[in-house]
Amino acid sequence: MRIVGGEYKGRLFNPGKSFKARPTTDMAKESLFNILQNQVDFEAIKVLDLFSGTGSISFEFASRGCLDITSVELNFQHHRFIKDVIAKLGEKNIKAIKANAFQYCSKTDQSFDLIFADPPYDHKQFAEVPELVLNGDLLKPNGLFILEHGKNYDFSSLPGFVELRNYGSVHFSFFKK
Repeated sequence: MRIVGGEYKGRLFNPGKSFKARPTTDMAKESLFNILQNQVDFEAIKVLDLFSGTGSISFEFASRGCLDITSVELNFQHHRFIKDVIAKLGEKNIKAIKANAFQYCSKTDQSFDLIFADPPYDHKQFAEVPELVLNGDLLKPNGLFILEHGKNYDFSSLPGFVELRNYGSVHFSFFKK
């Protein structure tokens, strides 16, 4: 895993061969953050990274100056990797939470300016993730929700859908509340 921009740009972290997560590609991350750079003030937003995997997206936000990032990952090995990288970076602005993303979202009383979700493409509840995020108070008014998904999904008919961006096999659907 490589951090592609900001303060930690170029830092590499190896999760090991037995790691099961599918990290967002460098090209897709770089493109995503180029878009976000023109839409948000990184230092002023509160970010939620659901289904964090390697924590790659959380680290990109931290590298660009975000001061409040919550990274939610259920898998013990993945969560431990995220905590290890946080320690190696000396990063104080990421809270790594080991939890089921669906349960976390239904129980938290926090709300966020930007939510990024990258569930496993074969997750049995994948199609329910937009509803999980967009219904209720998890996303602040005018907040941005970004869902990473494969080409087999089309969320364009959902309320709040703004646009779809494709980067090879990686697709990002953007929603506004």
